[in-house]
Parts: sequence; structure tokens; C-alpha cells
Amino acid sequence: MTRSTARLRVHNLSMSLDGYVAGPNQDADHPVGTGGHALHEWIFKTAYGQAMIGGSGGDTGRDDEFLRRGDEGVGATIMGRNMFGPIRGPWDSVPDEWRGWWGETPPYHHPVFVLTHHPRKPLEMAGGTTFHFVDGDLAAVLTQAFEAAAGADVRLGGGAATVRQYLRAGLVDDLHIALVPVLLGGGERLLDGITGYETTDLVSSPSVAHLRLVRSA
Repeated sequence: MTRSTARLRVHNLSMSLDGYVAGPNQDADHPVGTGGHALHEWIFKTAYGQAMIGGSGGDTGRDDEFLRRGDEGVGATIMGRNMFGPIRGPWDSVPDEWRGWWGETPPYHHPVFVLTHHPRKPLEMAGGTTFHFVDGDLAAVLTQAFEAAAGADVRLGGGAATVRQYLRAGLVDDLHIALVPVLLGGGERLLDGITGYETTDLVSSPSVAHLRLVRSA
């Protein structure tokens, strides 16, 4: 597996006009922080977004196309512990029933590598998802994910700190941001201090503006 044959991609990362990808005070009742739900309303207006939550209907326009594209050609995912759940510290403080935000059948259907300073045994879920809880430097975890993806690309999930670290390390090949016309006023910022990327696409829908950034040559 080499960097020339597989990419690290970020897709459908919703960001407010003032630069936040999550609101403040994340907890079990507010997975993306206070007010952060407004960043994701565009997703559930789409047909693909409705299908993700077991619904039907929804729009099939540009937003739907971007949402679907985020799952194409992906064989593994990396995420931070914040994205897996709101609980910090050793896992013995986590309720036994906590298995992530997504229920018993997460939407990944492939290996997921959760960055944590507290490694634990893998957690096998229904539908083909297995969560691997790993403690290692960014490049080492990325190598593990590429190996697990077996030739496919790797998708980088949140939270903001995880994406920001990979961006600063220059390891993200392709970044798609959905710019949502709301102001959060606080929370988790994404692009502070980021250089080495350029915008290659900018298109809009009635709900959001889609920006694609790639690593500069």
C-alpha cells in the first residue's frame, strides 16, 4: 500500500460561516455540541441522508450527490475518540452499554480506527463494522488503516481536532467541506493554522456551499 495508490479523504464535513464544525459543550444529549445540530440539517433533506436513518424520500440533487460520494471507494475510517462518544479517560468509566452513537449497526461496514490514549480490545458490531481503539502517531495509524482498506481509500471522520491534526501533518489528500449558512459563535474550529491546501471546486445548493480542497503540489 502506498500513498500513490490510495488517498486519505474527508467528506461532508459541515462547517458554520464562522468556522466551527461543532458547537460547545458536547455531551450524550448534544453529540455535536450546543447548536451543532444545525450544521447537519442539510444531510437529512437528502434521499441518502434519509436512507442512513432508515427513512425514505428526500431530495436527489447536488447535496445528495456529495453525500453519496463520501462513501464511494472507502475501505476504512479513522476517527477521534470524541467522534466515537462523549466519555473521556479510561474505558472502565464507560457504561457497558455504550457502543458509539450509531446503535448496534453503525453505517461504516468496514474497519474503523478510533484514536485514543486508552487502547482496548476491538469492538465488533453488526453489519461488518469493527472499531479498533489504537494509540499511535498519526502516520502509523494511517498505515494501519490503509492496510485494512486493502487498496481502497481511507476516510477521515471527526472530530475537529483529529481532522486538524491530519491537515497540519499534510496527510489529508482531499477535503470536502459543506459550508452551512449559520453562525455558532463558539465550539470546535477546523482551519486555524492550516496551510498547504488549495480550493479546486466551489459549488452551491439552496442549503450549503460545497468546497473541495486538495494538497498543494
